[in-house]
Amino acid sequence: MTEVSSLTGRLLVATPALADPNFDRAVVLLLDHDEEGSLGVVLNRPTPVDVGDILEGWADLAGEPGVVFQGGPVALDSALGVAVVPGGTGGEDAPPGWRRVHGAIGLVDLEAPPELLASVLGSLRIFAGYAGWGPGQLEDELVDGAWYVVESEPGDVSSPSPERLWREVLRRQRSELAMVATYPDDPSLN
Repeated sequence: MTEVSSLTGRLLVATPALADPNFDRAVVLLLDHDEEGSLGVVLNRPTPVDVGDILEGWADLAGEPGVVFQGGPVALDSALGVAVVPGGTGGEDAPPGWRRVHGAIGLVDLEAPPELLASVLGSLRIFAGYAGWGPGQLEDELVDGAWYVVESEPGDVSSPSPERLWREVLRRQRSELAMVATYPDDPSLN
């Protein structure tokens, strides 16, 4: 098996050709990527469920919109917290209850008391479920042209307009990808 170059912390942006309805115009933040597989959360799938209805203690810390997001099609009965801690570092300097994934972006221990993180969180988003790929599966999808891989920014996690995130991420690219942002929702109407 060839060595896998980690894409942890980067975004997968669905290409217009991706046929899976679970990922139509999806923007996925990769939380883990190695030779054992990949795990991420879809950043632009808000649900109508308020965070307070599921995790009352975390509701005041969740950014707008204060709803649970569908992180992907796997394990929809589980919750993941992704938070930005400005200046966040890993190791001994990490605030209790937060584990750095990439830069200022990290995972929150939702079993920890919310007060532990209240003073250091820049933003928090709660996800029901996740997107997962087995060993080599994501690499195959990349070869097939299903995803664009781009750098993430801390603001992607807490975008106040998640329905516009796919276009916004593509528009900020300094390549021909910026033009993909203009791709019509239904090309047959073009």
